[in-house]
Amino acid sequence: MVIGAKATRVRTNTIIYRSFNCSSDIYTNLLEAYTQNGALQLGKALHAHLITNGLARRTHYGSKLIAFYTECKQLSHARKLFDKIPKSDIRRWIVLIGACARRGFYEEAMCVFTEMQREGRRPNKFVLPSVLKACGRFRDSRTGEILHGVILKNEFEFDSYVVSALVDMYSRCGKVEKAKRVFYGRADKDLVPLNALVSGCVQCGMVKEALDLVEEMKVRGVKPNVVTYNTLIAGFSQEDDRVMVSRVVELMHDDGLELNVVSWTSIVSGLVRNFHNKEAFDTFKRMLDVGMCPSSATISSILPACATVVDLMHGKEIHGYAIVMGIEKDVYVRSALVDMYAKCGFISEAKHLFFKTHERNTVTWNSMIFGYANHGYCSEAIELFDQMLRGEEGKPDHLTFTASLTACSHAGLVQYGESLFKLMQEKYAIKPRLEHFACMVDLLGRAGKLDEAYDLIQSMSIEPDLFVWGALLGACRQHGNMKLAAVAAEQLAKLEPESAGSSVLLSGLYADASKWVNVAKVRRVIKKKRLRKVPGYSWVEVA
Repeated sequence: MVIGAKATRVRTNTIIYRSFNCSSDIYTNLLEAYTQNGALQLGKALHAHLITNGLARRTHYGSKLIAFYTECKQLSHARKLFDKIPKSDIRRWIVLIGACARRGFYEEAMCVFTEMQREGRRPNKFVLPSVLKACGRFRDSRTGEILHGVILKNEFEFDSYVVSALVDMYSRCGKVEKAKRVFYGRADKDLVPLNALVSGCVQCGMVKEALDLVEEMKVRGVKPNVVTYNTLIAGFSQEDDRVMVSRVVELMHDDGLELNVVSWTSIVSGLVRNFHNKEAFDTFKRMLDVGMCPSSATISSILPACATVVDLMHGKEIHGYAIVMGIEKDVYVRSALVDMYAKCGFISEAKHLFFKTHERNTVTWNSMIFGYANHGYCSEAIELFDQMLRGEEGKPDHLTFTASLTACSHAGLVQYGESLFKLMQEKYAIKPRLEHFACMVDLLGRAGKLDEAYDLIQSMSIEPDLFVWGALLGACRQHGNMKLAAVAAEQLAKLEPESAGSSVLLSGLYADASKWVNVAKVRRVIKKKRLRKVPGYSWVEVA
């Protein structure tokens, strides 16, 4: 810990600053360091010191403290400090809105901005980038377009950071053409807006267009930096285009740039995402061989490869490496570790890590709820879900409800599952996805409510997939409903015409009911179409 002023550590782990005059730079540096590290207790101790010395009311320190408390997710403290700063000071708005946007509190950022407008404050070029960032995350292009008008009216379009935020907002809202018009509308092309547009194109799946844009700008004298190339590497890696990844790396080298930890992490993440797990491990090892130190993002990217192939040995090795490097407590690393141990069957170790984690996000909760649900600990999964709703650590997303509905299905909690399906839509405004419908069909089907399950499928606003119809067919087999089974099997045959799985299941259903004529008919169809049922397989890890 770096401290510019003399301090004495006491048993309560707080810091008592001695009462002599310190320069403002020392306090500023301390606050910035505590903000960066999320050191809540140390920051509170310094805040107390500033109060006792009559310095906390100064706008400069108040602004730093607002940023500090927001970074530490203590919004109520940040708001109290905000209210103490004189209303005439525009900096309080800039700091609070900016801090909320940086930390991901986009809704709060928009609310404070609305409050700022109600008080008659005009947005300036320092506030607008943060608000545009919030608009982009909310896909709120309407508000973004209104702010675009404000930018033009006040001639802020010449500011690189404002233009970059505008380009990013349009890109995240899926309006890449508008983002391009904003970019090309500037007479002077510079790197910050270019990186924003490249990132926007990649997010919208236009990676090749992003590369063309970079090469065009190079001709115009705008030299890309490592951030530009890392965005392209990430885009091509996610698309599983290893040839283009190699080309981008060559372009980096031609420009005198080397791969950094973000570059390596993007490559590893892309390989894992596309199930090239062996190549991902090899790339990770090569990264270590060249002396590159993996970050928490690298570790959380490689761990899912261990979970996918149930490679506990590699998982434990990476866990140990994370401990040695001091990044094991990172919330994303912990979430990946919980997921890895749960998927490898070590639910007790996953549970231990989960409850040992003080700062949990939505991913952490989802990993543990899924772990419980998939291993049959349904009551524990539901209890954990309820605990998540009562707390403030993580906001449930579509995956949270998928995990909880899976637990309800396995436990036969029909009424509770139906209430969750309703809660998801009405309170959290989450539109049901195919996996939610599959869980609900499975839930109703297991309980013998086959007609209700079929009615739900008929009411779907999206086309049912293999898992939805498969859940219905499995339930029909369980409860002997041959009429609906035939409907489900027909739909599955359309979706997967080369697979014999649904036909074999239907044939088994007819055989259970001694409908031998129907059995013979289904088998003739299988033989005529030369359908094959892919055999199942399993493996064991040999030490």
